[in-house]
Amino acid sequence: MAKAKFERSKPHVNIGTIGHVDHGKTTLTAAITKVLADKYPDLNESFAFDQID
Repeated sequence: MAKAKFERSKPHVNIGTIGHVDHGKTTLTAAITKVLADKYPDLNESFAFDQID
């Protein structure tokens, strides 16, 4: 059975982070999602620190 075609109905971006353990990658990602959700609440969802990974 074939899968249904995925519809991209909103703009998106993939952000990759690299770096040493405990240098703030997850904190930075949480901050980025918070800022985008505050600025564009109809397009973005904020993620808390413990929801990322």
